[in-house]
Amino acid sequence: MGKDKGGFLSPKQISNRIKAKGLQKLRWFCQMCQKQCRDENGFKCHTMSESHQRQLLLVADNPDKFVDEFSESFCDDFLECLRLKCGAKRIQANNVYQDYIANRTHIHMNSTQWETLTDFVKWLGREGKCIVDETEKGWFIQLIDRKPESIQRQEALAKKTKLEKDDEERNQKLLEQQIERAAKAEINPQQTVFTELQRQNEEEKVAFKIGGAKNQDGAPVSSSSSVLTEKLSVRSRGDDASEHSRSSSSVKSSKRKMTALEEIIEMEEKQKKVRRDHWLHEGIVVKVISKKIGDKYYNKKGIVKKLIDQYSAKLKMLDSEDRIVADQEQLQTVLPAIGKNVRIVNGSFLGEIAALESIDEKNFCCSVSLKSGPLKGKVLEKVQYEDICKLHQ
Repeated sequence: MGKDKGGFLSPKQISNRIKAKGLQKLRWFCQMCQKQCRDENGFKCHTMSESHQRQLLLVADNPDKFVDEFSESFCDDFLECLRLKCGAKRIQANNVYQDYIANRTHIHMNSTQWETLTDFVKWLGREGKCIVDETEKGWFIQLIDRKPESIQRQEALAKKTKLEKDDEERNQKLLEQQIERAAKAEINPQQTVFTELQRQNEEEKVAFKIGGAKNQDGAPVSSSSSVLTEKLSVRSRGDDASEHSRSSSSVKSSKRKMTALEEIIEMEEKQKKVRRDHWLHEGIVVKVISKKIGDKYYNKKGIVKKLIDQYSAKLKMLDSEDRIVADQEQLQTVLPAIGKNVRIVNGSFLGEIAALESIDEKNFCCSVSLKSGPLKGKVLEKVQYEDICKLHQ
């Protein structure tokens, strides 16, 4: 009996698959047959095979055809790798080539018309496919993207840049025109010339007087400027008097005592603006809605005895008379029977005592009538449940 050949999961088969995954040596690769051998013996066996001999005869009939096909494929794949790697940026050619040969199915350069990478880079520069330059670190290439989509994108970008430049030039030209107009308007401006004080008659005294100008006879000079000045002074005195009268009348009106109706309206407007984020008051009955305080206090009612701060208070439970501390988020307002007293804990008329008149279960609101304050007896409609709470009696 022969040896039992290992299956797909035998160590040898696994080792062969691992070796076949990575890149193999170039000297054991047959470009004509597109076959990679793992060792010298395998490559020798391949060259002696019938399929290789047939392919060799086909290539020998027209070698230029195969070389051109391999060269074209190599160039297209290399440029595609360059485009995906960096687009139109400048990069070292050897870095792109290393990424290209990482693919096991790539076309080897020894099957193309170029012997070295330098020859290929120079050819790209001559054909106008890339911008190439040589430095101390090697050859660098930059892709010239000639695809229709890229050309349209570049044209759109150039058009946008041109429009922005035209707008800037137009604004600059307009600004220059405004500067020229302003400069023309200020040509030959009237400038004040300062001269020395001169006296023609040595015997005449030089005197300075503050007031209106007078002629030689001593009479005042009547000019339009003096009349205008006089009118302005009269008008300013009249304006001052009117302003003084208005200010005095406003002071008197502010000092006037408000009527009872005005006080009620003002108080009502102030009450409407009152809205707070805390609602706890002493003397109200609340319900525990959190189990964090204790399961035995859940859904039980208690009286707020003392406020610790705006958001927490000390409670006295109604059934067990236990004293606990709770936060307002753990509590809920309680509605009494119709006709009983409640305290308004938030919203309009905060802190006032009222009587519960009716409950609207569909809209989750109720109606109350005030029993304290200047608006005693007024009925408040559509008051939310959380704005009132039962008052302990």
